[in-house]
Amino acid sequence: MASLSEETHNRIRFLCAQGDEFAGMDDYPAALEQYWAAWDLLPEPQTDWEAGTWILGAVGDANFLSEDYAAGVDNLLLAMHCPNAIGNPFLHLRLGQCQFELNALDRAADELARAYMGAGSELFDDEEPKYFAFLKTRLEPPPGGW
Repeated sequence: MASLSEETHNRIRFLCAQGDEFAGMDDYPAALEQYWAAWDLLPEPQTDWEAGTWILGAVGDANFLSEDYAAGVDNLLLAMHCPNAIGNPFLHLRLGQCQFELNALDRAADELARAYMGAGSELFDDEEPKYFAFLKTRLEPPPGGW
């Protein structure tokens, strides 16, 4: 697989770091502007690049945190076409949470289960309890309990 030039890679990292700073201040529109600028630097098809995975993960996270759940689903589903996205517990968590909020409960359960299987209950520790509580209604308890 081809690699990004050092200049492009550094610019993408810089833009994403700026996006992360804005997200840390709850300025999600500004964060998204930086993330999308980074996405635009990826050669097409953008989904062929590992950087696309983490850029879209950041976009989906910002969508979720700003309660734009429909955009979160769209962007996180696109992320699933990028390298190493399928099986990434955090991406599955955010996608499941967005689907939960949109009342797509079967899809939410599937994604939240993938997140749980990939990282365990600790992944849910800093999240609203409703997501793990919902998941427990859809899965059998593991040996030894939750």
